Amino acid sequence: MDWLLILWIFLLIVGFALLVKGADWFVDGAAGIAGKCRISPLVIGLTIVAFGTSAPELAVSVTAAIRHSTGIAIGNVVGSNIANILLILGLSALIRALPVKKSSLFLDIPVLLLASALLVGLGAWGEALNRWDGLIFIVIFAGYMTLLFLRARKEQRALPESPQPAETKPEKEPKTRVGKWFAAMEEKTWFLALITVIGLGMVVGGGTLLVEGAKYVAKFFKVSDDVVGLTVVAIGTSLPELVTSVVAAAKGETDIAVGNIIGSNIFNIFLVAGVSSLFYPLAFVRPDNLIDGIVALCAAALLYACALLGRKKLGRIAGALMLASFIGYYVYLFVVRV
Repeated sequence: MDWLLILWIFLLIVGFALLVKGADWFVDGAAGIAGKCRISPLVIGLTIVAFGTSAPELAVSVTAAIRHSTGIAIGNVVGSNIANILLILGLSALIRALPVKKSSLFLDIPVLLLASALLVGLGAWGEALNRWDGLIFIVIFAGYMTLLFLRARKEQRALPESPQPAETKPEKEPKTRVGKWFAAMEEKTWFLALITVIGLGMVVGGGTLLVEGAKYVAKFFKVSDDVVGLTVVAIGTSLPELVTSVVAAAKGETDIAVGNIIGSNIFNIFLVAGVSSLFYPLAFVRPDNLIDGIVALCAAALLYACALLGRKKLGRIAGALMLASFIGYYVYLFVVRV
């Protein structure tokens, strides 16, 4: 029995747990602070929540790039984007029909399509994402965030000066003493800032454990880094998006569910891949990485087509189609690729 393998599997599980709980605290804290600024749920989903749930991908890919594990770094970004749309939005759409706002159809999803196309184009052209590619991604990302900021300011001005108390969503009274204390503390801005910082630290620590654990397990079972990045690491770092979007859909917070996925995918390419490539060029191996990138681009195109054909709504048929596509892609990974 290889006790070192057991240890690394245990640390990998600990890394997953830190990622999920850390992202949970990060999102709660950041969204709480944003809520005090009276920003719409869609913008919160596209920015604060998307950044919080993309923090695991950022931590994992940057750590992998620094350690020259470029297969995990690029596989994590592409695999997370595929899982976010085909798996997470698919499941969320099966739970509840997800309306897609007009602003997302005209700005957010086209930006996602642009990001996915640039990832495939620049990666295939130079057979790697280098520092110049990373700078291009970051500049476009800054422009997109500026547009979101302007949209938030416009929506904020359109809101009434004093929000109606009846519109605040009812919350269940916590049953435990700890639950009551935590609910009371969440009303304090300094506490929200504290759990935001602690959550981010847990995400970074969990990301480091995840990368090292995945690398050892991959080496032990003789599985390539890119397949591990596309599967174990990608789904692991997508757990915050999965939990956030599915729970949001179940609670009727559909704007957050959709905005979280679209925003996270944009963050993954422009910010995660962009920042990671500044540390070390991310090798874009053909044909495997090219196929994965095209699948991610097709997933974004499928999202756009379903939203348009579904009259600005993702219904159960769209959800089933996304899940079927996800299963087909994973069959390809483990039957053909491996």
